[in-house]
Order: sequence, then structure tokens, then C-alpha cells
Amino acid sequence: MEKHLSAASPTACPGTAPQSIERCELVDAKGEIASASGLPSRLSNWPVQLMLVPTRAPYFDGADLVVAADCVPFSYADFHERFMQSKTLVIGCPKLYSAEFYRKKLAQIFIQNDIKSIQVIYMEVPCCFGLVHLVHESLKESGKDIPLELIKVGIKGDVIETIPVSSGDN
Repeated sequence: MEKHLSAASPTACPGTAPQSIERCELVDAKGEIASASGLPSRLSNWPVQLMLVPTRAPYFDGADLVVAADCVPFSYADFHERFMQSKTLVIGCPKLYSAEFYRKKLAQIFIQNDIKSIQVIYMEVPCCFGLVHLVHESLKESGKDIPLELIKVGIKGDVIETIPVSSGDN
């Protein structure tokens, strides 16, 4: 069962209106989480596409932010369970969209909100490392010291590397 909480902001398309999604998990007779589709979605915000998210939204305040490359959730089968529980998600692909737009948008998100931590989850392919670079540049521009973790996913669906980045390295 889901309860949608909409923010009152006019947008050109109702589908892009910022929403926080509150999950009410149902428990079966064995005490396990029940879901009609097997596994419950862990998505807690809408929209998720970096091109569409507002720079200021209630779901960013106090958020543990996941910045994921578009391909990651399709490559890593357990994406919802491992990376999205109690987190806010934005996705994007710097190869397909304007890297400069992403850099500015991320910087504004970091400046205008109280982000607690950032995980950048990207694919092992060379072009995907651009997302890591954009987050680093956006953090520098924001002037904030937000804990950062980099997670590289292989094209075969495995986590290849996890790198916690120290404050001075942002």
C-alpha cells in the first residue's frame, strides 16, 4: 500500500510534480513483507530523472542521496534492496544529456538542501565516470562537505568497487 504526498507546485506536466512516497509495508502470516509483485519498491521520491527533479523539494531535506547512472538499476538486479532503502534517488546519463546542466543542477541541489550523504553509483564503462566527475565538481561549487561514496557496477551486474571519499578529496 502506498500513500503519495504531493508538493503543491505547479508544473507543466502533472507527472513531474515533486512527490514523496511513503511506503506502508504489509506483513504476511509468517511476519515477512508481502508484496503483490514479490519484492516491494523502495522508491521514495518522484520524479527521479535529474532533468526533471526540482532543485528544492521536501524529499531532499536530510536526505541520503543516491545519484545513479541510468543503466545501473537495469544491470544490478538487487538495486532497490541494496541502494534505495530510506534514500532519495536521482538518475541521469552525462553522455545523453548536458553535463553542464547536470553540474549546475546538482550544485543547486547541494546548496539549497541539507543533504546528509551522497552515493554515486555508476557503470564500469568509461563514459559513465563522467557522473562521478560531475558530482565532484558540483560539491566543490556548493562549498559543502557532504560524505561521498562511489560505487562502480560491472556490466555483468556485480559491484566491482566501493570507494568512500574523504572530505578533503571532494
